[in-house]
Amino acid sequence: MQIKRRTQMDAETMKMLAAGLAGGLGMIGPGIGLGLIGFGAMQAIGRNPEARGPILTNMILIGALAEAIGIYALIVAILLALVV
Repeated sequence: MQIKRRTQMDAETMKMLAAGLAGGLGMIGPGIGLGLIGFGAMQAIGRNPEARGPILTNMILIGALAEAIGIYALIVAILLALVV
């Protein structure tokens, strides 16, 4: 008994693969960045507790900017999946 295998991908499969890769790889960077931001802020607060206010303000601002990049990657992935 012989099994037939498809060796070519159709356009819909390639589109979904591209959307998954764009979303997944595009969100790895912001995820790592947010972890490093939190790590650095906690170390800074541990070394200088009096500077807690400015450190947390800057941490929240940079975290929002890093999260925006992840949202852009999500939008691109959705566009690839639904529109292209």
